[in-house]
Amino acid sequence: MTLPEQGFAARVVAWQSTHGRNSLPWQNTRDPYRVWLSEIMLQQTQVATVLDYFPRFLARLPDVKALAQASPDVVLGLWSGLGYYSRARNLHRCAQQVVERFGGEFPRSAELLETLPGIGRSTAAAIASFCFGERVAILDANVKRVLTRALGFSADLARPANERLLWNEATRLLPEGSPRALQDSMPRYTQGLMDLGATICMPRKPQCLLCPVQQGCVAREQGRPEDYPVRTRKLRRTSETWWLLLAQQPDGRIWLERRPAEGIWAGLHCLPVHARRQDLERSLPAAVCEPARELPVLLHVLTHKDLHLHPVLRAMPPGVQPAGDGRWTSAQEWEMLGLPAPVRKLLQPFARACHPSFHPRESS
Repeated sequence: MTLPEQGFAARVVAWQSTHGRNSLPWQNTRDPYRVWLSEIMLQQTQVATVLDYFPRFLARLPDVKALAQASPDVVLGLWSGLGYYSRARNLHRCAQQVVERFGGEFPRSAELLETLPGIGRSTAAAIASFCFGERVAILDANVKRVLTRALGFSADLARPANERLLWNEATRLLPEGSPRALQDSMPRYTQGLMDLGATICMPRKPQCLLCPVQQGCVAREQGRPEDYPVRTRKLRRTSETWWLLLAQQPDGRIWLERRPAEGIWAGLHCLPVHARRQDLERSLPAAVCEPARELPVLLHVLTHKDLHLHPVLRAMPPGVQPAGDGRWTSAQEWEMLGLPAPVRKLLQPFARACHPSFHPRESS
């Protein structure tokens, strides 16, 4: 781990200005609301997906005060399909705290930003660097990969003590200079590390010959960049089978319930979920006599869990509803609600069948 601080930073800054990504809609701005929103959306989500959601979110909620005043259903509705819905709930709570604690202005230091809901150390540093030129390091997944390869940092990042060591190295490599100079170099450097990890120093088959820091990169000299970063602890994948009741009225309305405040799809509107097919049938009143129709099974892949979704369509007579706390919703109504992506996709054909001129938002 002998990379010179200034040589490394200068090469990243120079490369980013000519070869990095410079035209994304959340770039070329010092507006912390837009930067913060993009950083939260980009967590474990591809840029191509965020490019669709980001402008739609801003059109409805253009600033932190509008977000703070919005209802949870509006926020989850705009987020529907992005996944990892705790991000949306924290986003809403964070906006409310920015208004309550800081008068609607984001704090200008990473230290204070980190005290807000949903903003961890790396996200706080990104906002402070991009918007305020603060000399502070980020360490997201892409940057960990770039730095561990460049430094040959082989310590196991599953151990918190080793991650703290990497944070120290990330801080050591930051650009130096006057506060005025850092106003330009810090955003460039921070974005440059992100861009390198996303476009050059990729997990598989990194394009080392195009990398601005290839000279002195330990992993390249060793000929085994894909061995970095080192993390031995892996979460075990599990799977669950869910039976979804798709109860429909003659006018096309669908019965939806709100999911519990904790767990998968917490707080979202959803078809009733049952662990077993017989539990689903028991939730129906005796007046339901139309035969059931099992729809194709859907596989929904979460970070460490596979959900096998079995939708069952049941026609419901007027005035009859399933057991549970829910309500009948039309396509126009559920389009504005926060729905899990597979449920939204499942409902789209029913919306078109009942309202041929209606075009629901596509799931991502």
